[in-house]
This record gives sequence, structure tokens and C-alpha cells, in this order.
Amino acid sequence: MARHVYETGIIGNCSYIAHVHLNTNIEWLCWPRFDSSFIFGGLLDRSRGGEFSIRPQGEFTSRQYYIDNTNVLVTEISSSQGRYRVIDFAPRFVQYERYFKPLMLVRKIELLEGRPLIKITCRPMGNYGQIALHPYKGSNHMEYHGLSDPVRLTTDVPLTYIDENKHFVLNENKYLVLTYGSPLEAPLQHTADYFLEKTIEYWRQWIQTTGIENIYQEEVIRSSLALKIHQFEDTGAIIAASTTSLPEANGSGRNWDYRYCWLRDAYYILQAFNHIGHFEELERYFHFFENIAVSSRERFQPLYSITGESYLPEREIDLEGYLGNKPVRIGNQAAEQVQNDTYGQILVSLLPLYVDNRIKYRARVNAAEWVSNILHKIEAVMDEPDAGLWEFRNIRQYHCYTYLFHWAGACAAIKMADKIKHKSLRQLALKLKKRAAEKIEQCYDPQRRVYTEAIGSKHLDASTLQLILMNYLDPRSQRAKDHLRCLEQHLKAEDGLFYRYKHEDDFGKPETTFLVTAFWYVEVLAHMGRVKEAQENFEQLMKYTNHLGLLSEDVDARDGSQWGNFPQAYSHVGVMNAAYRIAKKIDRPIFL
Repeated sequence: MARHVYETGIIGNCSYIAHVHLNTNIEWLCWPRFDSSFIFGGLLDRSRGGEFSIRPQGEFTSRQYYIDNTNVLVTEISSSQGRYRVIDFAPRFVQYERYFKPLMLVRKIELLEGRPLIKITCRPMGNYGQIALHPYKGSNHMEYHGLSDPVRLTTDVPLTYIDENKHFVLNENKYLVLTYGSPLEAPLQHTADYFLEKTIEYWRQWIQTTGIENIYQEEVIRSSLALKIHQFEDTGAIIAASTTSLPEANGSGRNWDYRYCWLRDAYYILQAFNHIGHFEELERYFHFFENIAVSSRERFQPLYSITGESYLPEREIDLEGYLGNKPVRIGNQAAEQVQNDTYGQILVSLLPLYVDNRIKYRARVNAAEWVSNILHKIEAVMDEPDAGLWEFRNIRQYHCYTYLFHWAGACAAIKMADKIKHKSLRQLALKLKKRAAEKIEQCYDPQRRVYTEAIGSKHLDASTLQLILMNYLDPRSQRAKDHLRCLEQHLKAEDGLFYRYKHEDDFGKPETTFLVTAFWYVEVLAHMGRVKEAQENFEQLMKYTNHLGLLSEDVDARDGSQWGNFPQAYSHVGVMNAAYRIAKKIDRPIFL
């Protein structure tokens, strides 16, 4: 079989994300929120997913690219009659001292050559394909009814051609503006071009203020741009991915809804933004966390909705699924799991708010109170097994990774206590740091000289790479070298790919490798001074992007196929953090 690659790019403005296929179709678009029903969902069902495409008559070829240093996507179409390109973007720029980021998708069709015959299909859906929205023609727009708010397509294309789904000759540039709720009430062409100019300017300025080293810049820029639009700016939540039910392997049944905010993911994402000198995302995320902290009573969940809702019931819906992969799931049962590493990750994530002098914002809540609260939660769960970061559904263990973050969270709390000069808080954190280290050492297998997945387990787990990355193990020590050697022997695949684990879980043995663990491996190599190997592995991993430099969650080591939800925030965080580690180790002038 041919290598499987996702043939879409994404656009977004921190209010929504849309997936644009090489054939110009909007394959995925959820409105009004990341976790709402799709308006277009051809990714999961060709008939009930609707369509929004701009295709030529007959056979054609296409290519896609981003306008440099932006999230503005261009799809060029070539047919026997001529050539045109579609510029897709989600408006985002500063206006009236705040960000303008409407639920508006702008599509500009530019004639390049000849007189191509094209057909515009706009068929939005509601309630995950259960409702076909009813179109009404206005004077210069189509309005689609059936949802609580109207969907409107404002255009200078003759409405008859759209309504009757007919081909017409493209002999000049045309504009399509799709809106949810508030329609475009302004001159169409001038406004669309103005929004395009301002959106390009915004993204390029954002990149100009990004602290990126002089190595792997192209990869880091694309990853940071993709990562940025995964934050739901209204609340500060950051989602793992904008899709649901794209399988981790074909036919595996591992189809999950990732349109939520995992507190664990947010730790790695914020670390990546911190490395490139962007702190606005951290500040907004802290607002999101504050609201969760107020409403959470006994314990924090592993994930929440983008508005902080805790109830995320998982259900299966009747759609054909991506390439026939069922079930299609909405919601995520992992919200009900016990995953105790979350507490330490919260402390480490928010530490820069107290110790990084570059950040103007300071937490307004009582620092001693909320840090103490989280430390007491760690104390309460220290002897409790959990589902772990891989979210086993029917397995609970005393995971090494969980205790590592108890340890790291306690270390962060010590720094916070020193900052606010709070002795009793420091003493509690020191006590928990010691207890967590004792638990980690119970995971050590002296015969194989490796830390295992959990206390009493013989299984190996790539998450224990973090023992070296977080300096629990001195990267220069023999113990770190032995631990890494054993993980390499058991979990490393070809070309730098890495398995999370190889033992059976609730769904059998994993079939694909997990990209972020491969980037963790690159980080470890750099951290331990094996810089050349780190670079070689990094460059191999970048071969697993799609045509736009976007990464999936999983890669099949047998043929390099992309699988899992796409694009995966975790994977792009891996790019950014691995490139950062390598650059710091190389540390050479730009002219060399």
C-alpha cells in the first residue's frame, strides 16, 4: 500500500480551525467552537459531511503552500482550461486595541491563466451530519438555516451557479466569505483584500517577535504557527488537536476526540512557547486554569472542555468514519480517569509566572494558598495508582512518570516558596520531593539497569525518557546512559521513530510509533551530548510531515504513514523543543 498522508492544511485565528484539502474542499470546520459540531465534516463522512469546494471541470492537479511566515494557505489548481488559486484564511489582526478574530472564513479565487470552468459547492451541515442546512438566496448572499445562528455565504459569484451547482467560466477574481452568526456587512472585495493584508501582516509580525535560533528555523516557524492557533483565545484553553476519531492505526479502533484541553499537554505546549519568547499564551492559559481551580473540589481532571466544563461524556455517532474507521467518538472518557501527574504539571507550567522576570503579568490569586492546595493534592494521591499519561482504560499502576511530576512539581513549589518567602510551604514541598524520589527509585530494575513503566512492572515506557530530560537523572551519569541504552534496545524503531510502549493495553499491542516520544528521544540525545545523532534523528523525523510540514500524532514505522488526529499539537511541540535543545548545544555563530 502507498504511504498514507493527510492531504490537508489548516487555517485558523484562535477562534476556529479549518482543514483545507488539496482539492480545495473544506474537509473539517467546527463552529462556533473547536468542540462544536462540524459545519463541514467530509473528513469523517463523504455524504453527511457536507462540502465547500471550488473545483474545475475535468481532471486537475494541485499544489498547496503557505504564504511565508503566515497561517494563510494557498491552493493552486491546474486544469486543461486554465489555472487559478484559492487563498484561504481566517482573519486575525489587532483592531481597537484587541484582536479581531471573527467566525469568518475568507476564500479569494485568483485567476492565473486561461479561462477555467469551475464549480462552487457549498453544502453546510449541522448536528454532526444529521441536519442539512436549508439554503435561501439573498441579493448577494446565500443564507443557510437550521442552526441556532445562520450561516451566510457572501459572494460576488452569481448565486444561481452556486444554488444550482453549475460550472461557470472564471474570467476574473472572485470572493467568498462564509460567516457564522454575524454576517459581513461591508464592501466585499475591498474588505476581503484588507482583511487578507492585515492578517498576513499580523502573522509576520508575530513571527518577527519570535525568538528562534538559527538552525531548523523553517520547521520551528511552521510548528509555532500551527501551535498558536490551537489556543482558544477567548478562555485561554489549548487543545490537543482540532479533529476527532482519526485512527491511531488503520482499523485499530483507537479513535479519540482530541478537541479538548489536557493539562498535561498544556505543560509541554507552554514550555515550547516559553522557548521562543512568547508569554501571552501562558498568561491566557493561567486565566483558564484559575477558573478550573475555583470550580474543582477534590481533584483536577486530566482534561476539560475549552470553557472549563468537566462533563465530557463519550458517545459514538453514526458516521462512516475516516477511511471507514469506526467508531466515530464525540467527548472523551479520559476526563473521568485518575491521572495524578496533572498536579505537578500545573505547578511546573505556571512557575514562570513567578520566577521569569520577562513576564509582566503576575498571578493575582494568593500564591501560597493555591500552591499549598496543589501540594496537598499531591500528598493525598502519593500512594494511589492511576491510569497514567497514556490513559489506560482498565489498567491502574504506580507510574514512574506520575512520580516524576510529583517530584518536578515539588521542585517548582520550592522555587515559588523561595520567591514569596514562605518557609512552611518550602518544607512541605521538600518532604514531597523526597517521597516522590523514593517512589521513582522503586521503579528501578537493577538487573537491566533501567527504570520501568511502574512500580512492580517489567514493561518499558518511553515516558521515562523524561527522567533524563528533567534532570532527575544526571545526563552525564552512568545510570542515565544505561537507562537510555535499554530504552533504545526495546522501543526505538528505524529512522529515529519511537514506540510509547510495546506491551498489550486495553486494545491490544500498539501498531504505530508516537511522534512526540521520538522528539523526546532527540532531546535526550542532545541533552547527553550526542548532538550529531540528535540532528540526524531530527532530520529523519521531519520526513514524516505532510506536504505542508504538518505532523500527525502517530507514524507507522513500516511505511512512514501518518495516523492519529491531525495536526497534533504534541508533535509540533516536539519539533520546537527538540530544535531548541539542539541549538543550545551547538551554540555557534550564524556565519558558521
